[in-house]
Amino acid sequence: MKDILSEIIANKRFEVDLQKQAISIEQLQEGISESPTPRSMKQALASSASGIIAEFKRRSPSKGWIQEEACPEEIVPSYAAAGASALSILTDEKFFGGSLKDIRAARPLVEIPILRKDFIIDEYQLYQAKIVGADAVLLIAAALELEKCNELAEKAHELGLEVLLEIHSSEELAYINKGIDMVGINNRNLGTFFTDIENSFRLAGQLPQDAVLVSESGISDPEIVKRLRAAGFRGFLIGETFMKTQRPGETLQNFLQAIQ
Repeated sequence: MKDILSEIIANKRFEVDLQKQAISIEQLQEGISESPTPRSMKQALASSASGIIAEFKRRSPSKGWIQEEACPEEIVPSYAAAGASALSILTDEKFFGGSLKDIRAARPLVEIPILRKDFIIDEYQLYQAKIVGADAVLLIAAALELEKCNELAEKAHELGLEVLLEIHSSEELAYINKGIDMVGINNRNLGTFFTDIENSFRLAGQLPQDAVLVSESGISDPEIVKRLRAAGFRGFLIGETFMKTQRPGETLQNFLQAIQ
């Protein structure tokens, strides 16, 4: 099985280098003062009865196009109106069909926190996230050396961004420290893209009791969310289940009713 994560990261390095040539990090730093006031995703999840992080994504490496013409100006407000606790917006273009413009378009339309979901490997991407109005960023343990992950988490906090750390196995527990705001368990292996929802349950007991836990990928049944909540999870990142339907906001609304 081809390691998809390695391919994505190699492309991301190339992409970020190109972006730096077009707009320097100094230029990004100058634009920071104009960015919107951040909202706390951690607090939104901790205080929410549902904890649904509704995701806007057009495609994935494993499924191909899910909704190629999806428009953030329509779907994102419908998620907020339906009762999402937070939003995840994919900004990787090559593999997920997204861009930073999707966050920029969505930000003025909703009051709930927005996560920039991407493969963050450089502080340059943190400045980008801040400028377009993201409130939190995803850091993926499998994509980063431990020291680099810590550096990026520290920089994110300096910029007023929260950090959702994504882990997949017990080997990555070492990445959790006080600089991490939320811990996400990815049920999908990023090397093979195989999904196993039980991964969240396996790792839940090994995580810090005070951590705000998020389960990611493969969640399509409201009953699973109930089980995960009972196991200590407060956030549930769901994209495909909503995005593959004609009206994602309506699908989310029905999903939330089934949880209650």
